[in-house]
Amino acid sequence: MAEKRRPLPWRKVDKKYRFDAEGGTVTLAQAFGDCSQLLAYHFMFHPDWDAGCKSCSFRADGYNGVVEHLRSRDVRLVATFRGPLSKLLDYRDRMGWCFPWLSSPGNSFNYDSHVSFDPEQAGGARYNYRRLEDAAEELPGLSAFKKGDNGAVYHSYSTKARGLDPNNTAYQLPDLAPDGRNESGLPYPMDRVRRREDNQDSARRQTIVLAGHGRFCRASPAPG
Repeated sequence: MAEKRRPLPWRKVDKKYRFDAEGGTVTLAQAFGDCSQLLAYHFMFHPDWDAGCKSCSFRADGYNGVVEHLRSRDVRLVATFRGPLSKLLDYRDRMGWCFPWLSSPGNSFNYDSHVSFDPEQAGGARYNYRRLEDAAEELPGLSAFKKGDNGAVYHSYSTKARGLDPNNTAYQLPDLAPDGRNESGLPYPMDRVRRREDNQDSARRQTIVLAGHGRFCRASPAPG
């Protein structure tokens, strides 16, 4: 599939997008840094929200350790979102992420990428190359871009919805386990997903309860 994906036609990006970044305002071309390829994860963070989407946070945890490995392959990974930069940076620091973040509250980048929708559009939005009757105002995706020798930027590919799964080791590793993702019977597949800080709080509470009963956490013996 990767071999078939790469020859797909590119689309030149003519709009002059500008983003709020930690070091100041940057254009889409500047977002590449010193790389010629850019992967932009469309992170669900509505301007009115105080925390990022739990499912996007679940995926972002897996991106944290690969940034330098991608740079060695001439690829820069960033996350884009619509919320205020200051609010997201507080959330980023809380979650312990280290990759770059670009806020696009003043441009149509997320809308043109078909991952953000006005309330009146959400009822029949086009997402993941098909029309949804009940789309939310924010949805996830990942887009790939290439910078040409002349400085022009080209959009080469986008993937959304379950197309994001192969990039998520926290899904791929459970697929190898005996029970898989263990999603059967849930209201929706990602219902069990929690922000890492919520999981940590739950684990701390469980430890306190166990300690109160004079028990200790220990590894279970292997079967047989």
